[in-house]
Amino acid sequence: MRRILVTGGAGFIGSNYVHYNKKHRNDFILVLDSLTYAGVLDNIKEYLNDDNFVFIKGDINNRDLVLHIFKTYNIDTIINFAASSHVDRSIEDPSSFIQSNVVGTYNLLECYKDYYLDKKRELAHFHHISTDEVYGALKDGDAPFTELHQYKPNSPYSASKAASDHFVRSYVKTYGIKASISNCSNNYGPYQYPEKLIPICIINYLYARPIRIYGSGLQIRDWVHVDDHVRAIDLIIDNYKGFDCFNIGGDNEVRNIDLVLKIGKILEDLFLDKKYKDLYKESIFSKGISYKDNIIYVEDRKGHDFRYAMCSDKAKNILAYKPLINFDDGLMNTIKWYLSHKDIWYPLVFKN
Repeated sequence: MRRILVTGGAGFIGSNYVHYNKKHRNDFILVLDSLTYAGVLDNIKEYLNDDNFVFIKGDINNRDLVLHIFKTYNIDTIINFAASSHVDRSIEDPSSFIQSNVVGTYNLLECYKDYYLDKKRELAHFHHISTDEVYGALKDGDAPFTELHQYKPNSPYSASKAASDHFVRSYVKTYGIKASISNCSNNYGPYQYPEKLIPICIINYLYARPIRIYGSGLQIRDWVHVDDHVRAIDLIIDNYKGFDCFNIGGDNEVRNIDLVLKIGKILEDLFLDKKYKDLYKESIFSKGISYKDNIIYVEDRKGHDFRYAMCSDKAKNILAYKPLINFDDGLMNTIKWYLSHKDIWYPLVFKN
C-alpha cells in the first residue's frame, strides 16, 4: 500500500484520481486542498470516514503544514494536482496563478528537499501534473506536440505551469529528488468545475443561458477522458526508472464549435426521455430554442492558442498507455453525470 499525498485532491482531476485509486488500489490517501472556488469537498465526501483516507484543508504554500504531513503520515508518493487552471482567470489576475502554480510548487519542492534529502530519508516519488499549453500553439497540419517540443507558453496560466515544470526538473538535476512530470491535453469527465467548456455548455443549455464562443469557434483541442489521464499517472509512478516526462493525450482533436453543437444535439435527444423531464422545464428545448441558436460569437480571447494536439507515443511505447474511453461514449456519460448530479454543481453556478 502506497501512502500518497494528493494536493488539490478536491478539484477536478485530483478528485477523479482519488476515485480511481479507491476503486482499483485503495492506497492510503491524504488530500491537501485549500478549497478555493474550484476545490469542492462534495467531490470526495464519500471517503471522509474511510480508514485509509485523510482530508486536510490547507495551502501547499504553508511550509509548516506540508512538513507536518510528511512527518506524521509517512508519505512515500506525492502527486501535485494543486493549481489554478482557468486561462480566462489567469488573464484577469496573473498574480494568483504565480502564487498557486509557481510558488506553491516551489514550496512543495523545498519541503521535499528539507524532509527527504537533508534528513537522508528514503525518497518519496514526486509526480507533477502539467498541461499541453506549455508548448504554445499549433497550426493546421503541424505535427502534434512531443516531449521534445520547446516550451512556448502564451498565457499567464501556461507560463505559470511552464515555470513550475522547470522548477521540478531543476530540483531533480540540482538536488537529486525523485520526480516525474506529465503534460496532459484537455480533460473532460465528472466533477469538473462548471466554468470549463463542456460543463458550462451543458448547464447553459439546461437553463437557457447563451453559450459564448470565442472568435469563430474553430480552435482545436485534443480531449482525453479524466479516467484515462489518472490511469496514466499510475502507470508513470509504477514504471518509474528515473526522471522522465510524458505527454498524455486522447488522440481526439475536435473544433470548439463542433463540440458545443455536439453537446446540444445529445441533450436534445436525451430530453426525449421522460427521465429528465424536470430538467427539461427550464431548458432551451422547452422554450422552442434550437441548440444552434443558443450560441453567440464574441471577441476572441487575448493570446488565444489555435490548436493543441498531443503525441502520446512515448507513453504508449514505454508505459503501454492508450486512451481506452471512446470520445462519443465518454461525452455521453459525462453529460448524463451532470444531468444526474445537479446537487453538486447547481450550488456552484447559482450561489445566490
